[in-house]
Amino acid sequence: MTQTAPLIDPFARAIQYLRVSVTDRCDFRCTYCMAEHMTFLPKKELLTLEELDRLCTTFIGMGVEKLRVTGGEPLVRRGIMTFFEGMGRHLSSGRLKELTLTTNGSQLARFAQPLADAGVRRVNVSLDTLDDDKFAAITRWGRLPQVLKGIDAAKAAGLRIKINVVALKGFNEDELFPIVTWCADQDLDLTFIEVMPMGDMSEEARLDQYWPLADLRTRLAERYTLTELAERTGGPARYVRLEETGQKIGFITPLTHNFCESCNRVRLTCTGELFMCLGQEDVADLRAPLRASEDPELLEQAIRDAIARKPKGHDFDYSRQKVAGQVSRHMSHTGG
Repeated sequence: MTQTAPLIDPFARAIQYLRVSVTDRCDFRCTYCMAEHMTFLPKKELLTLEELDRLCTTFIGMGVEKLRVTGGEPLVRRGIMTFFEGMGRHLSSGRLKELTLTTNGSQLARFAQPLADAGVRRVNVSLDTLDDDKFAAITRWGRLPQVLKGIDAAKAAGLRIKINVVALKGFNEDELFPIVTWCADQDLDLTFIEVMPMGDMSEEARLDQYWPLADLRTRLAERYTLTELAERTGGPARYVRLEETGQKIGFITPLTHNFCESCNRVRLTCTGELFMCLGQEDVADLRAPLRASEDPELLEQAIRDAIARKPKGHDFDYSRQKVAGQVSRHMSHTGG
């Protein structure tokens, strides 16, 4: 693989982090992520695993060092391990520094060891409640024991696990301390995320779901001593340490704290669309140049042209009791 000039956006940020959605399908139907009766993409629109490999390899040749695989649920894509194994060669070469995935955990019992064998060291598991009934309600199709079994399998395979909890007003507010305690007991990292205005959710009112993390953090500070941590992991989270337990907790606050100034990432969908910003509609089509020619320079130029349009920041806003800056696509479309 040839190394070309690095990707630099108009604000002098080097693009080193690619999030790639390998499927729009999922075996859950989480209420804040997708509609219950989703219409999924026709197969011919999806990039093949070979095309995804070629695209990601091109990005790695242009300086991407961290690759996060998302979906939908990435582990429901047929043959997905061939993609992870393929990306493993870039870990071996040293070009790729980290290969990770975000998952709902439903398939981890089956895939944890093969993922570890392919070079994955960390996984993010989306888990918003530890209550069986509430879990079934919010995921619609999911069952909590299946996910907990997957987490156990991931731990047994030596994977470091981070639990991602979407803060939902009136849903998991009362579980704040049980979730923190459970993660401490299980030695799991934990990040809370503000719900984002993604997609037309007719059956769920966004404002009713929105629980600002400033409030969540204030509640934590009533019980624990919070120490600000300076560290960044290439993503948008800000971290604190709970002195009483020693655990690290992250907060992703796209609405109450704009985290765009150091953004070094772009998102590739399973159809070859490149979103330069999660909170903007601007998109570049990489599938057309990918399928038009085997010439790597054509694809590289399409990527450079897209990065030249990367904005400084997003437009998410919940002010004035109106979901301003809402983008029309569902979260599952862009891969979280």
